[in-house]
Amino acid sequence: MARPAGKAEKNSEQAPATARRGIQSIEVGFRILDVIRKTGRPMPLKEIADACALTVPNVHYYLVSFQKVGVVQQHADTGHYGLGPYALRLGLAALEQFDVFTTARPIMAEVAAATGHTVFLGVWGNKGPTIVYRVEGSRSRPLLELRVGTVMPLLSSALGRNFLAHLPDALTRELLEQEMASSVPESHGGTAGNAYTMADVQAIRDEVQKHHISRCRHALLPHFTSLSAPIFDMLGEMKAAITLMGPVGAVDDDLESATARLLSEKARSISATAGWVDPEAAAI
Repeated sequence: MARPAGKAEKNSEQAPATARRGIQSIEVGFRILDVIRKTGRPMPLKEIADACALTVPNVHYYLVSFQKVGVVQQHADTGHYGLGPYALRLGLAALEQFDVFTTARPIMAEVAAATGHTVFLGVWGNKGPTIVYRVEGSRSRPLLELRVGTVMPLLSSALGRNFLAHLPDALTRELLEQEMASSVPESHGGTAGNAYTMADVQAIRDEVQKHHISRCRHALLPHFTSLSAPIFDMLGEMKAAITLMGPVGAVDDDLESATARLLSEKARSISATAGWVDPEAAAI
């Protein structure tokens, strides 16, 4: 005769439904903090309550507790509430603990698996754009010319163009001047003697900033194309980029393609982990 299910068995069946259960009061509290953060200025109590769709007394209880631990402070002259010194310390600690290499590795593996092509992580090193990590895709051949530690050009690589568009001129000027003296832009079809002009450079910057992704065909390696998406920190400064490279024709390198969108979405997710807030999303 079948044995009736015991109490332990019943609990195990119900566990998945409750395993992710959290503490609602903490979630409500952080909703209040997020309103203050997004507003960007100290706020009166009623305005905070209205924005959170909570009662004034309820919000006040939370704010009193937040003041005790320093996450919120009340300004003596206005009575308005703003983020406190401990909130600043939390933000700085999170920034110090963020490691772009550790965060990017599994995401790059996802991109390589989804597209079948090689994916690079690049940072700005003491000699310029530098590859610090790479993941091979199932359809890619080993690119021996692009090893970890390889310094990429500014004008003839998608990674370099990304840094050119986002870094201050003072950081890129010396390398840019060196390359402009000897490089040939795509638009000139590789004709000898046609060096890049400042108009060419500005056109590159404008395209990258417009589409939030850079592209470079044929320039670095013959018959290869690449797309590169920037990674920002919480201050909105570009710290790295993930770059996808593959044969022309095998990679859809249109700046509005599914491949470009995937790369951009993954780079934005890394940036969000670093505390970056997408200004376009924030404006909605």
